[in-house]
Amino acid sequence: MNGDISRRGVLGVGLGASVGLAGAALLGRRVLAQQDTPAATGSGPAAAKPCKRVVRLAHITDTHIQPELRVPEGVASCLTHIREKKFADALAAGGAGAASDKVDLILHGGDVIFDAMDVGEARTKEQWGLYQKVLADNWSGPIYHAVGNHDCWGLNKKVSGTTGDEELWGKRWAMQELKIKPAANVDTKAFGAYYSFDQNGWHIVVLDSVQVEPGGYFGGIDDAQFDWLKGDLLLNKMYPTLLVSHISLFTATVLDRALNDKRERVVHPALMCIDYGRLKKLFLENPQVKVALSGHMHLKDRVDYCGVSYFCNGAVCGGWWKGPHKECDAGYAVVDLFDDGTFENRYVGYGWKAGA
Repeated sequence: MNGDISRRGVLGVGLGASVGLAGAALLGRRVLAQQDTPAATGSGPAAAKPCKRVVRLAHITDTHIQPELRVPEGVASCLTHIREKKFADALAAGGAGAASDKVDLILHGGDVIFDAMDVGEARTKEQWGLYQKVLADNWSGPIYHAVGNHDCWGLNKKVSGTTGDEELWGKRWAMQELKIKPAANVDTKAFGAYYSFDQNGWHIVVLDSVQVEPGGYFGGIDDAQFDWLKGDLLLNKMYPTLLVSHISLFTATVLDRALNDKRERVVHPALMCIDYGRLKKLFLENPQVKVALSGHMHLKDRVDYCGVSYFCNGAVCGGWWKGPHKECDAGYAVVDLFDDGTFENRYVGYGWKAGA
């Protein structure tokens, strides 16, 4: 389902409203009322429940920076839109309180650069240099990154001219550029790009959903990371938790790809995490997990399933800087987190117009 979530919609009661792809019977531990309109009316005592917003973050993803197509200018425009709170009008139109408040931090969902998989060292270095300059010039606040598939250097060895033995091959170059350190007690030889941190009463987990295999990658959480995630959630059961990954843990956008004129019968393993079954079980055991953010598909949706709300939040680059991708314009999400474990996710266009 495309559409944004309003906080009052989260707190509303009753099953009369639409409740996402899975339907009310599948929501499990809690019932969420949802609507597609930006403004929610709310009803009953739940809508008047006093609470406090404790975190406002921007979720940007798929910047795909490169020297062509005015891309550095486009990424700078997005960061300026966030920094100067130009999202306020869009949020105010949707009935959001304190719409003009600043963003506390940025979560970048990966595919930071256009492509490192199929290019050599010089082109990869150029792209990372562009990103670092644009970031330094346009954002001084906290920013946390996930690693995307396009950030992994040399996965296509034949085209990139790599052997796989290079010091910075695979995710290692991206982790160095993005200052990602392996989580505590993680074997550094695995170069796992996952970690967690706390922010004003919320626990935020950045996952590494890109699993490298000969000739490419697939979406999933490796066993060592899964064991780490179990322990991390156990230690932080008292905090409402937000997850972010590049490849979606669970998304309806894959159906836009699979249910096409060719009538394909499978979902490609590079489009969504193939081990969602065990993740779902883990989240059922950890009801503090409230929301999961992702990118990768350059589309936006919301799926409520078994107590977790999954948001695929479009792409800063839209259709790889050539215009919208299908029905999704270039944009990012403003996500508000509240002290009672509720949240609000709104997708905001920043007005970018593609050009040569």
